[in-house]
Amino acid sequence: MNDDMDLCQHFGNFVANARYEDLSDDAIEGAKKTILDTLGVTLAASGMEPAVRALVELLQQGGGSAESTVLGFGGKLPAISAAFANGSMAHCLDFDDQTPWGAHAASSIVPSVFAIGERMGGVSGKTLITAVAVGQDLFARLRCNVGWNQNWNLSSMVGAFSATASAAYILGLSAEQTAHALGIASQQSCGTMEVIFATGSDLRGMYAGFTAKGVVIAALLAQKGITGIKTLFEGKAGIFNVYFGGKYDREKMLDGLGERFLGGTTLYKAWPAVGNSHTYIHATIELMREKGIAAKDIETIRTFVGDFTYTMCTPLDVRRAPKTLVDAKMSLPFIVGIAASKGKMDITDFSEAALEDPEVLAMAAKVVPVQDPNQNWTFKLPDGRIEIVTRDGRVFERLGDNIPGSSEAPLNWEQLTEKFASCASVAAVPPSETAIKRAQQLVRTLENSSDATEVIRALA
Repeated sequence: MNDDMDLCQHFGNFVANARYEDLSDDAIEGAKKTILDTLGVTLAASGMEPAVRALVELLQQGGGSAESTVLGFGGKLPAISAAFANGSMAHCLDFDDQTPWGAHAASSIVPSVFAIGERMGGVSGKTLITAVAVGQDLFARLRCNVGWNQNWNLSSMVGAFSATASAAYILGLSAEQTAHALGIASQQSCGTMEVIFATGSDLRGMYAGFTAKGVVIAALLAQKGITGIKTLFEGKAGIFNVYFGGKYDREKMLDGLGERFLGGTTLYKAWPAVGNSHTYIHATIELMREKGIAAKDIETIRTFVGDFTYTMCTPLDVRRAPKTLVDAKMSLPFIVGIAASKGKMDITDFSEAALEDPEVLAMAAKVVPVQDPNQNWTFKLPDGRIEIVTRDGRVFERLGDNIPGSSEAPLNWEQLTEKFASCASVAAVPPSETAIKRAQQLVRTLENSSDATEVIRALA
């Protein structure tokens, strides 16, 4: 499409004109699954990740109007603060959903729309579903059609715009106001992949909170008349030229915009660790099961790694024995060590006590990364390959294909409700069993709700 409008105007028109009736069945299901999944992993983080406690304490000390709920801890804060807290928790376990091509949309979108929805005094289920679907769609269009070199953190850089679109929809902003909101959001669209690659930082788990906070600010400022940037994406110093060296596919971003929603492609994680590791987790668990290999029989585990997964193995001594839970979820040797020593993995395997588990640490020390360019992350996440060498010299090999939670084996509603209940049970203040079931049912039938924030009240 050749015209003089910057993409921010196209996106503004798309958001302002979106309707629930435009959504396909898979987009509706994708939005509802994302809402349930994100609320669950947020609750889990409140009880499982120590770093978020300091943030929540700081925000509580700041006080302010009691507008929106802080999940897991209870109580209300201003919408901006609640989005900051819930957004930080939504990603910090690395258990939130992802696109088939990597990166996370929901941890910015869901905390933002619920914070604003509560601030407004309620929002219909159809409106909330549409807002999430709009954000998921825009995230995928941006994620897939820019020239990314593993430099900018797409989850926070792209997430700022997709989640702002969702927030603008909740507020009912006009096309012009939405375009302004996107421009305002650019002031907090940032973050490099070093937050992912480096060790010892809590920020890798908390970055989505900064995005969600910025999103709420951007949408509310646009509502009050603050103007943005008319040449936001395609201007001389616009987002695409500055962040991506001018490499982007405008035509693909606009193809089917408003007609074909991509949120139905969203994937939900079976294990609480970085998505690139799941293929190795699955390969390890299944190979041991298929060949009858006991943990005590293992001499060495070779993990064949590409460009991104190699960063998950360096420095090797730190990755084998991470000191923080955030690092543990990004350390391939430690992750494989859990899978091999336990023959399974669940949310309780990533705890402060687990960092000192002698069996896990001993197994992690046996994991040897082997660089393999065939495992480079080009677009779709590659199937990881492992070799297990036993003490008696036998060698077994497996690819991590058909991974639970992948496009080939997506989690269904039953699996997601089980995951939600498991996550909610480890919250700082766990909801009752009745509340958990109530929340599950509310989300499953969200399109029938006159006030979607009822699900937050059920969990609070």
